[in-house]
Amino acid sequence: MRVEPEEGCPNKDRMGPYESEAAAADALKTAAERNKAWREADRDWDGD
Repeated sequence: MRVEPEEGCPNKDRMGPYESEAAAADALKTAAERNKAWREADRDWDGD
């Protein structure tokens, strides 16, 4: 739940890679916003 250097936890336990440390720090917020947008778009989908 924090930004780690390349020598951090195994890659299988990570999100990323990210362009910058700031982008990595906002990763969970960004993912939550994208998930919300997809849920809303899916709700509007009419199946055609």
